[in-house]
Formats: sequence, structure tokens, C-alpha cells
Amino acid sequence: MSQTRLLRMGMIGGGQGAFIGAVHRTAACLDHGVVFAAGCLSSTPERAMESGRLLGLPASRTYPTWQAMLEGESKLPAGERIDFVSIVTPNHVHHAPALAFTNAGFHVVCDKPLVHTSAQAEELRRAVAAKGTVFAVTYNYSGYPMVKHARHLVHTSTLGEVRKVVVEYNQGWLASRLEASGQKQADWRTDPARSGMGGAIGDIGSHAEQLASYITGLELAEICADLTTFVPGRQLDDDAAVLLRFRGGAKGVLMASQVEIGRENDLRIRVHGSKGTLAWRQEEPNHLVVIPEGGPEQVLRRGNAGLCDAAKAGTRLPPGHPEAFLEAFANVYNNACHAMRAGVGGIEAATRFDFPGVIDGARGVRFIERVVESARSDRKWTAV
Repeated sequence: MSQTRLLRMGMIGGGQGAFIGAVHRTAACLDHGVVFAAGCLSSTPERAMESGRLLGLPASRTYPTWQAMLEGESKLPAGERIDFVSIVTPNHVHHAPALAFTNAGFHVVCDKPLVHTSAQAEELRRAVAAKGTVFAVTYNYSGYPMVKHARHLVHTSTLGEVRKVVVEYNQGWLASRLEASGQKQADWRTDPARSGMGGAIGDIGSHAEQLASYITGLELAEICADLTTFVPGRQLDDDAAVLLRFRGGAKGVLMASQVEIGRENDLRIRVHGSKGTLAWRQEEPNHLVVIPEGGPEQVLRRGNAGLCDAAKAGTRLPPGHPEAFLEAFANVYNNACHAMRAGVGGIEAATRFDFPGVIDGARGVRFIERVVESARSDRKWTAV
């Protein structure tokens, strides 16, 4: 595949009224390496066709169902069909199209959580390994340059041996029963049939788990979880607190809540090691606080000298010009597209090209399952 030609992107979901679809389209095309070429943009055929028209897709590349899209794109010559499909639907529509497009040889970018069950995740893992395709999962917070530098500091032992990890994701938008008003995002995210078995722990707790895993490289051994549903009538948890035990002896705490009034998108992490501490906040993403043992607190800034190569590669603007959410998403897409252009797929592509892959997605699904199991169990600790 040419290292310079535009990659053609298809999309499932993300049509009229969908916040995340516009984010994915903007991010994928931000650096002019991808063109939005085809889509099935709604589960309702009429809305799918109308969304395609409004977004400027030709009628011949606007499909009423994802099955029609797979069939239509597969019939096109290799030089015309889409290179990859981006799946931005509610969670319950991830598995079937992701598996079908992978088995047909298309690359896939899928929103998180990956699927509803570990059995579904394992089926996808096997398909990716067998077909040798690229499969990315959009845990977008790992795309921030200062998160990449935080990972670099841990992996180069600048902090010494990791002792404790504290990660939290705090929101307040579901402090009342917003789903009863018909608000689209609240409606499906609080419905177990569409969202899955986890509420806050699945929606944002999965981001917190992936952020901790990405930065530290630690593997969970056991968890002890407490899930709460504070809002009367809600079917899924809206608050989570989880104690973590990592292999090797490190400990941690993970909190995820969507009922903390006044909190907007407050994802934050602290990593404490034997030689120092680092701290990062998503709402101030261009800063990374590092405190070496016996030394003064340092504030590292995106775009400044001395950052690792991965942080530099994920940076577009000079210092003092903030980069944030869309650029972090774009970094996930860019790295996955580098793998596609290099012809490197399968399980190893995610590690080699630094993007969250099917293994990360499967680990996130297992984490959600084990948290729910732990919260329902009389046992103090649940193995992961």
C-alpha cells in the first residue's frame, strides 16, 4: 500500500444527532491522510440514507444497513473500496459488524468498550490474528502527547518501581435521571441491553483502566469493587470504587462516577514510584506534573524540549497553542493508519505502532465483567 495515498474510511453509526460520529470523522481526517468515503450512518435505513446525503456521501456509497455496506464495498475493485471501517454505534452493535468486516479482510477501528462479553472479544481476537488485519479500539486518552511522555517516564524507570496508581474519572451529567427525558446519549448508556452490564464502570471506568494500563504497563491480579446506583429507577451503576492489586506488588485505586455534580470530564491519574511521582489531568492535558524524590515539582509542557519521541510525534502545534481531545483521537487514528500503510496487521500491530488494539479492548471487557462480579460477590477479592 502506498505510504502517501489517502486511505478510504467507511463508518457505521455516527449520523444525524450523534456527537461521537463527528468526532471520529474529524479526527481521522485531521491530518489529510484519510477521506470519508462510505457509510451506514444509522440503524434506521431512512435516517442512514438521509445522513449520508447531508454529509456529502454519494448515493452509491451510502448504505441502508451495515450488511449492505459490507456487500457493496466488497464488490468494488481493491483500488476503490474502503480501506477500513470505523464503528461508532452503541455498544451492542460493535461485535457483529466488527467480526464480519474483519473476516472479509477490512481493517477496523471500533469505539469502546469493545463488545459486551469476553467470549465476543475472544472471537474478535482470533479473527484479527487469523486475517492479519489492523484492529484499533479508540481509547483516545492514550493519544495525548503528555500521556505518552508519562508512559515513557515509567518505562524508563525514571519513577523507579511503581508502588501505587490512583486513577479517577469524574462526571456529573447523570446526577439526575436524564434518560427519562429521552436524551439520546443518556438513554442508551443506561440501558443494559445496549450498553452492557456496566454503567459508569463500562462507559468511563473502562477509560480509566486503559489509561492506567497504558502508562504503567502493569497487569491486574485482583480487584475489590463497590458499584452503586444512586439515581432511583436507573438500571446500571452510576458510581464505582475499585481497589486494585497488580502483579508484582503494586496497589491502586480506580474511581468512576457520573453523579458528581459540577464535574465535567475530570479524568486524572497519579503514579507513585520509589523515585518519584507523576500526575496528569485530562482537563489540563498539555501539562504533566513530575515530582522526583528530594527534588522540586516540575511541570512539563507539551511541545517543549526534552519530551520523548512518541510525545513529539503526537504534537502538531508550537508550545502555548493548546492541543486536546480531537488531536488525541487523531493520534490513535494516525498510528493505526501507519500500520495499514506499512502492511502490518494482526495482534502485534498495536504494540509496534502504538495504538490500542483488540487485546486492549478484550482486557477492558474482562475488567468490566470482573468488577461487576466482584461487586455482586461476598468475596473480598476477585481474580482478574
